[in-house]
Amino acid sequence: MPMVGIVMGSDSDMPVMAKAAKVLEDLGVSFDMRIISAHREPEEFFEYAKSAEEAGYKVIIAGAGMAAHLPGMCAAIFPLPVIGVPMKTTALGGRDSLYSIVQMPGGVPVATVAIDGGENAGILAAKILAVNDQALLDKLKKRSAEMKETVSLKDARLTGVGYREYMKG
Repeated sequence: MPMVGIVMGSDSDMPVMAKAAKVLEDLGVSFDMRIISAHREPEEFFEYAKSAEEAGYKVIIAGAGMAAHLPGMCAAIFPLPVIGVPMKTTALGGRDSLYSIVQMPGGVPVATVAIDGGENAGILAAKILAVNDQALLDKLKKRSAEMKETVSLKDARLTGVGYREYMKG
């Protein structure tokens, strides 16, 4: 049974939302991924959001661009956490998506990550689930330690060779 629902309004969102899926996959978190347009398929969308809890989802990650109604509508219907991923757009660079997702009315919160922040959405979903899952929390701690080690190694290399050699690769 999937723990996380990943939903996007268009397949053009797939490169960003695939980053959330990759994080969850790497951490061993089950998920389901769908393409459902809140504007073009309202009946299908409402059915998805209304049945998400029964389907076993504990978190929904919803990505959307432009008017970006998908995350907010999920949050209006689904009683558990929703993470919104605003997509970069050509007209306004994603600010339109960001504002549409983050400016929700009182009582309908959507946790919102950065524009095109699929990876962070996956991590945030895992952190929400890790509240009651020690094994998942341990995986998240290991991931953080690995990121720290990567930065430390890069710093040691920079310190050893200087910035000109570092930039050469």
